[in-house]
Amino acid sequence: MLPLRCHLKRAPQKILCRFCAMMGKLQSKLKHSTYKYRPDAIIEERIQTTAFHEYSPAHVDTVSVVAALNSDLCVSGGKDKTVVAYNWKTGNVVKRFRGHEHDITKIACLHKSNQFFSASRDRMVMMWDLHGSSQPRQQLSGHAMVVTGLAVSPDSTQLCTGSRDNTLVLWDVGTGQCVERASVSRNLVTHLCWVPREAYVLQASEDKTVRLWDSRGLQVAHIFPAKQHIQTYCEVSEDGHRCLSCSSGFGGEGCEATLWDLRQTRNRICEYKGHFQTVASCVFLPRALALMPIIATSSHDCKVKIWNQDTGACLFTLSLDGSGPLTSLAVGDTISLLCTSFRRGIHLLRVDHSSGLELREVAVF
Repeated sequence: MLPLRCHLKRAPQKILCRFCAMMGKLQSKLKHSTYKYRPDAIIEERIQTTAFHEYSPAHVDTVSVVAALNSDLCVSGGKDKTVVAYNWKTGNVVKRFRGHEHDITKIACLHKSNQFFSASRDRMVMMWDLHGSSQPRQQLSGHAMVVTGLAVSPDSTQLCTGSRDNTLVLWDVGTGQCVERASVSRNLVTHLCWVPREAYVLQASEDKTVRLWDSRGLQVAHIFPAKQHIQTYCEVSEDGHRCLSCSSGFGGEGCEATLWDLRQTRNRICEYKGHFQTVASCVFLPRALALMPIIATSSHDCKVKIWNQDTGACLFTLSLDGSGPLTSLAVGDTISLLCTSFRRGIHLLRVDHSSGLELREVAVF
């Protein structure tokens, strides 16, 4: 690869541009290093000096959501009404899916499968197959307003959907039929996730609460203490023992993530404060990344932060300047994160241990 790169540097500009376009890569850039200091001289933010690849964009407008289909592919959606399967290791679009009439709001993948669901502001949920037709395998219609939550059961037999119509619906994945329906007043759903190896679904809401639903009959099993701001997102740890939720806010008011105990006590364990605008997404990071358990958050303040899960200490902050609000986070593989944004598509981030725990932007597409 190195001799080829050296040869290309001597090639005419037209040939070079044509070659890069065929590879799906627009250009590589050098990101300059900047440091911001607090009055106590502690480094608060760092942007690493590193070359990164700028690939052909997956979308032509704001990207709202991304999910990892496997260790090579991600599935994303946004305001261009298109669902895109993208190989984030090569920078190539694998397939585009069109069928929704409005913005894509959520995506949920079936476990160890090439199939996934997308939800939209058109109130529809569609099921797609990466290796099948470009047309949806199923179209699920059961909500009166925008669908804002999707969660697939651990055994991939059921799908739970939530909406701003205050309603949750449980579907049979095999038949596409509605199994259960439940409604709670003022429960404007913002996100859903299924608890691993359990029959429970976690749900965040605009009424500032996080609810735990029992899918057996679709009944509310527990309501966590209400927060001061809208709960925008929720996530469950791989062992099913803990969950995260994050809050809207502005100017540092609100703008936090909260760790909850999902077991017997179901108490608040820790809070992660440091963002200055709405925290839109939060994820548990693989345990292999650090000696301590860590989590990541993304915010409308253009920053991704890594936190010590147990102490609440911010370990690293990456500023994605010019990206606009960050909308979604997903774990790509054991060292990679995918982050969506309003203005610059999807960012590929990598955890680096070469000089302590750091997060680097390595590509954008």
